[in-house]
Amino acid sequence: MGWALITGASSGLGLEFAKLAAADGWNLVISARREDELRALADTLPTEVVVVTADLAEPGAADRLWRAANDGRSIDLLVNNAGFGVHGRFATCGDERERGSVTVNMVAVTELMQNALKQFRAAGTKGKVLNVASLAGYMPSPNMAIYHATKSYVLTLSEAVHYECKRDGITVTALCPGPSKTNFFGAAGIDSAWLTSFLPMLAPDVIARAGWRALEAGKRVEVPGFVTKLVVLSAKITPRGLLARMNGFFWSGRG
Repeated sequence: MGWALITGASSGLGLEFAKLAAADGWNLVISARREDELRALADTLPTEVVVVTADLAEPGAADRLWRAANDGRSIDLLVNNAGFGVHGRFATCGDERERGSVTVNMVAVTELMQNALKQFRAAGTKGKVLNVASLAGYMPSPNMAIYHATKSYVLTLSEAVHYECKRDGITVTALCPGPSKTNFFGAAGIDSAWLTSFLPMLAPDVIARAGWRALEAGKRVEVPGFVTKLVVLSAKITPRGLLARMNGFFWSGRG
């Protein structure tokens, strides 16, 4: 199959993508900040696996990761999965974690995808890119303003570049899941939000399988789950101001 690079592979969706890719015969470069968890995952996979630790919030980390991933091999498939959000009012933001979320969610995604597309074109390969966006990319939200904005960027960037690359046989797919049973909420600084009472929490393996099928099919956008698809449809016809007010409630804590 060749070599695939998966970011944020130590847990959650990234771990599930690694399992799916290896099951399909891909050799893997898996990356995240936590080396022990990456190596534990590598030991369970049936194909060749290279572990590269990286903190994509650091300046230049994405370019360094790309060079390391292609050291002695050539990446033909990229899964931009690494990303996180920080809960809180925008006016009180501005610390290192918020800046890091912008770097990981937007800058690293952009730089890795640019490196991948340049390499795919130069080699004449029909490479594939999967960018993990979010349901959040379809709407604004108080209390998670930066996260929603970064995922809107990932979604619109992916859609535009998808059409740029079609003539080269290269595909770019945006995966837009709703809430999932991962550590996202705890990492964001909110253990319990009203959002999870209104939307079903899909398991990471379910979301990853949907994304992997979409990647293989070369789809432009994949929204996993029937309810999530309905929310996307309603977001397209609901006034933006009303969406913002509703999301301000959904992202508030339940206690």
